[in-house]
Amino acid sequence: MSELSINTTQNVKINFIAASVGERLGAYFIDAAVKISYILIVYFIFFYWLKLGLLINNLDSWSERAIMSLFGLPLMFYSLALESIFEGQSIGKILLKIRVVKIDGYQAGFGDYLIRWFFGIVDFFIPPLYGFVALITVISNKKSQRFGDMAAGTAVITLKSKINISHTILEDIGTAYVPTYPLVIKLSDNDMRIIKETFKKAVAKNDFEIIYKLVAKIESVTGIKNQSGNGSDFIRVILKDYNFYTQNM
Repeated sequence: MSELSINTTQNVKINFIAASVGERLGAYFIDAAVKISYILIVYFIFFYWLKLGLLINNLDSWSERAIMSLFGLPLMFYSLALESIFEGQSIGKILLKIRVVKIDGYQAGFGDYLIRWFFGIVDFFIPPLYGFVALITVISNKKSQRFGDMAAGTAVITLKSKINISHTILEDIGTAYVPTYPLVIKLSDNDMRIIKETFKKAVAKNDFEIIYKLVAKIESVTGIKNQSGNGSDFIRVILKDYNFYTQNM
């Protein structure tokens, strides 16, 4: 699972989760099923309703091909049309809850979808690798981009919520919780986010030096003195205390 950091024109960083290969394949096959269904319906109408109904029985082969080509236009422009109409989503992407976005913070527009669609020739229609070019580039690219995405400056993100309490500054505290360090309110939400993220990484790596430095930094900024004697326990209490005070202010 890749995380995308997008810097907007206001220099605000927004983090997204790139759609997984499974999600993109799922959307691709759903869209393929929609196209196949369309082909079957057109075939039934053309050959059984119109032709056998003698409505166009006298057409020559060129005229038949012209009509079939006309019916084929929706297939050709399927992804371009739907992504332009539904702001980066086709039927498959809507059902799988994924979307095409610009990686520079702008809203993707028709020109971006057009570039993605055009480079679909490289991604999906080069024989005998049909589709494997897109699959390989998505897997190997850090932003999970196929050639069309790289050319258009876009990426496909998931709209599903994958955020839980461990990804935020929130801590699960009970109603009977008693805080220890009132001076923790000197810290900001951003301070607590940095503390929590740094602490989690240090614990995962058993990096006690980072934990020690983190404790020292908290003490120097807030004037709090560690009463627990254990750096990890101290930081856990700090996180809970901050949540207690900010939720009850």
